[in-house]
Amino acid sequence: MNLDFSFLTQQVLADYVLSGLWFSLQLTLVAMLGGIALGTVLALMRLSGRPWLAIPAAAYINTMRSIPLVMVILWFFLLVPFFIGRPIGAEFSAVLTFTLFEAAYYAEIMRAGIQSVSKGQTYAGYAMGMTYRQTMQLVVLPQAFRNMLPVLLTQTIILFQDTSLVYAIGAYDLLKGFEVTGKNFNRPVEAYLVAALVYFIICFSLSMLVRRLQKRIAVIR
Repeated sequence: MNLDFSFLTQQVLADYVLSGLWFSLQLTLVAMLGGIALGTVLALMRLSGRPWLAIPAAAYINTMRSIPLVMVILWFFLLVPFFIGRPIGAEFSAVLTFTLFEAAYYAEIMRAGIQSVSKGQTYAGYAMGMTYRQTMQLVVLPQAFRNMLPVLLTQTIILFQDTSLVYAIGAYDLLKGFEVTGKNFNRPVEAYLVAALVYFIICFSLSMLVRRLQKRIAVIR
């Protein structure tokens, strides 16, 4: 193959790729924060012991985890405007979809983290006169977040990789930036190869950071 990467100048990357990278990072950050917040609520609902809370939470989590992400992206992009009567845009649709979808995965991580905290901690909170909410907020959840932090960050790396699926609704992400660059300069193979390299560098670097964090948490324990 006659590969030529000379077209990928600094100016070209700034014009075509940088905005896509920025959107991918923004989408990852917003979906992570929103997903963890909603996932924590879902996890507490499943662990509440009350059927009217646990059953809907379990149904939501199992449904989301059983459907391919690209289908959920298309459903939200096509069905939400149908119900509200106006388009919501590819970017907003992607943020909404990823937040709600990733919440199901973060919920299971948080549930495992909460269950990893000794029951004695919960009983100690009750013994001090704390309510269920206070015990979870002040005693259990801080320890659960520390225990599950490496897993939460690993799921976030997977989330960043999955942002490339927003091509299905035309959102301008990192992969779309490389795709447009390849089409404009008639070098699609080179563009996709560099895109794969960029994804690898970002995800591998983050994985190494997570591994170091995991070792530090293990030392603290």
